Amino acid sequence: MAQHTGGLLKVRDLKINIPKEAKNLAERMLKDLENSKRPYLEAVKTTLDNSFYNPKVGYLTPGDKVVRTELNVSSVQKLARVVFILEILLRNLEIGAVNSKRELYYICKGLIKGDSRYKPLDFEDQNESDSIIDFVCDMLRVYREELNCFANDKGGQTYSQQLVVTETLPGGEKATVDLSTLGTAPFMPKNKPQALKLKAKKKIDFCLIVESESTANTLVTMGFTRRNNCILMGAGGVPSNAVRGWCRLIQEELAVPMYFFGDLDAYTMQNIFRTLKAGSASSLIRNADFSAPEVKFLGVLPDDVKRYDLPFYKVKESDPVEARALKKAKDALENDPFFLDKKNKGVADICRWLLKEKIRCEQQSYFSVDPKDPIKTEKIILEKIKRGSYI
Repeated sequence: MAQHTGGLLKVRDLKINIPKEAKNLAERMLKDLENSKRPYLEAVKTTLDNSFYNPKVGYLTPGDKVVRTELNVSSVQKLARVVFILEILLRNLEIGAVNSKRELYYICKGLIKGDSRYKPLDFEDQNESDSIIDFVCDMLRVYREELNCFANDKGGQTYSQQLVVTETLPGGEKATVDLSTLGTAPFMPKNKPQALKLKAKKKIDFCLIVESESTANTLVTMGFTRRNNCILMGAGGVPSNAVRGWCRLIQEELAVPMYFFGDLDAYTMQNIFRTLKAGSASSLIRNADFSAPEVKFLGVLPDDVKRYDLPFYKVKESDPVEARALKKAKDALENDPFFLDKKNKGVADICRWLLKEKIRCEQQSYFSVDPKDPIKTEKIILEKIKRGSYI
């Protein structure tokens, strides 16, 4: 991986020639058929048992395991679908067309409807076509964006009085956005390659990534970014690739301390914070560009519950959603290389505490500390940063 083409995607030093790789793959399959051998396809296995955590880089990386699909009665449809969708993606690359996964699903439906020979390839729902697109990416070891397939997720609502973003457009001209001039509107990078350069008008002290967009908006409305030389971002729950890529760009270009402010529960620790910090098993080939290893967990911390007398909920194991989150947290502590690495002992200890106490404390609970002070939550955040109360 080399330099950014934007906050959301990097260009590789040695770019893969996707049409050439696809042609070689098709020729190999055809040769196998001509030689009475069963053609097969192999893709990186994107699961936890093929995930490794390297503390030196700070994100999950893939091992050597692959998913091998060999032609037989049960797999013939999958192999045919791979070739079918790969042809559509290659055509898009050739003509410069772009599509979302959902649009590709309907393109497939249209082609199948227009040619009865394709009927056996028909998809029951979009999940089936999505899984084939993911398999193609893992097979070629390329990002979905490199196949001109883009998600519609946004890159985090971002506010700052100090940050200036300059984008080099496809034609070479430049567009500059000074975030301080946007008023109450946030800056939101796209989940597409953008040639972005970041600059600070004056020293930026930190970047605060708030799990809840509504809480981020409240902090901004109450003057957080006017009183502090900072970047404030509303992540919107589980961080999308766009959010993760944007955080990565801020980390690399500005080298400012980064803090995550979110709920204290098993789901947040395992699904939201871990994904932001180190990526996920399902995106092993993407984590180098879509993770922010330097981000710290600011809160809610277990110590905060007692220190600030925060209201919390007891987790009901009879609730299937909560039970699933607890089970995943327990599995993570036993099998997830991120939580098993001693570098992340603090995060693992929080998960153990949550499994023991079985509580949930939301980020908005800080607003209960002094209801008459509209900026009390801001004061607590700054106090925690100053005294190093984060993991």
